[in-house]
Amino acid sequence: MDVSELDRILLAGAAVLLVAIVAIRLTGRFGLPSLLIYLLMGLLLGESGPGGIHFEDAQLAHALGFAALVVILTEGGLTTRWNEVRPVMPLGVVLATLGVAVSVGVVACVAHYVLGLDWQTAVLIGAVTSPTDAAAVFSVLRRVPIKPRLRGALEAESGLNDAPTVLLVTLVSTGEVGEKGLVYFSGLVIYELVVGALFGFVIGWLGVASIRRVALGSAGLYPLAVLSVAIISYAGGSVLLHVSGFASVYVTSLILGRAELPHRMATRSFVDGIAWLAQIGLFVMLGLLASPDRIGWDDVVVALVIGVTVTVVARFASVALSAVPFRLPWNDQAFIAWAGLRGAVPIVLATIPLAEGVPHADRVFDVVFVLVLLFTLLQGPSLPWVAKRLKVLDENASYEVDIDVAPLESLGADMLQVHVPSESRLAGVEIGELRLPGGVSVSLVIRGDRAFVPDLRTVLRAGDSLLVVAPSPLRDQAVRRLRAVSRAGRLAGWFGERGREPR
Repeated sequence: MDVSELDRILLAGAAVLLVAIVAIRLTGRFGLPSLLIYLLMGLLLGESGPGGIHFEDAQLAHALGFAALVVILTEGGLTTRWNEVRPVMPLGVVLATLGVAVSVGVVACVAHYVLGLDWQTAVLIGAVTSPTDAAAVFSVLRRVPIKPRLRGALEAESGLNDAPTVLLVTLVSTGEVGEKGLVYFSGLVIYELVVGALFGFVIGWLGVASIRRVALGSAGLYPLAVLSVAIISYAGGSVLLHVSGFASVYVTSLILGRAELPHRMATRSFVDGIAWLAQIGLFVMLGLLASPDRIGWDDVVVALVIGVTVTVVARFASVALSAVPFRLPWNDQAFIAWAGLRGAVPIVLATIPLAEGVPHADRVFDVVFVLVLLFTLLQGPSLPWVAKRLKVLDENASYEVDIDVAPLESLGADMLQVHVPSESRLAGVEIGELRLPGGVSVSLVIRGDRAFVPDLRTVLRAGDSLLVVAPSPLRDQAVRRLRAVSRAGRLAGWFGERGREPR
């Protein structure tokens, strides 16, 4: 590759990226996951479209797909609200294990007995189509104000169910499931999930402790440090312990996202941008890998049958069985079932049998590609309407303040950057009514295009940004107090709200 060729690649890549960024606004307006636009862009750029790019390296697509999923899971874990996920984490784990097993079994039986596919192909289709997609779930559900426990359960499931399905698809593709049996596979899944989660917890804890104590030379280094810790969790778990790197990186990201790290909001913004880049690249690449000329009407029929089975029959059955110990109301179960969005994950998983050279792997990929396109187009826009009909909307949802931490090492203090959203009960509270710990002060209020030093009688308004200086030992107390007032108003503390994560 010479410089002129590199220039052409950069020009084409930047143009595709800008078009994809503009498409985000279009898809958001109609409630569509942006993957649809990106997949179509890949199809247009591919050999069957006007772009004419020939790409059929399944092994490269497999490797790049996994790399993109690592970044997407990292962003999902960092931005997930721990207070929503923790109470429903057991339900998320059951959905990601027992729920996946039920879904795989139902789909495989339909594919074999109804469609006449051989057992290996039937199980592959069941395994590939069973997991929900983190990128699709995170992007769509966070625009729908549903009950926090439902959002937490769906996010936990989508973050955890990649691990067992990747293992199942890999073992089926290589023929190891048939050789070693179901008991071996079950034990391996338990080992990879449990040890992977523990490894992720340890790496996350060490990462938080290190980043808090090390004063980096630039604010831009903190996001890089957080992303590096997450990638170490994935790669270290996979290489050193042979456990699920996806489980490790998701747990690590949850811990990093929960911690009050320096420049927390800047870190989230940086990782969010990297995750968008990973999603765009992933979906465009998968669109390039697909070949519309190869897809026949029989593949479309199979995709429709499998899609209806996995979306209506298998998904509802898996949610109903998984929810038995938790006594969820029927409307909550119905919404969780319908909101199990498929996206890039099934298509990425379909590259595994392609890379392994499994018979009929190209048909599995084509069926899954068509299924994802059709049913994402159906489910995504319908979620707000379904949530309203099932009465699972959280009409009174209020959002906590966003707090970023900038260290002032030489003074032994931290500066908290606080934004007051319109839903926060900080609006209307006087500075003196915050009752911040002694030694903590609100040094500046930024209101519109004006900045001023407040006094104790200054009333906060929605949209204000505050700079709060706190001695380092009092930082956590100040953060808890600000969050308590944002949730419960000026009387927080008198009625039990102290800004801690709910149990």
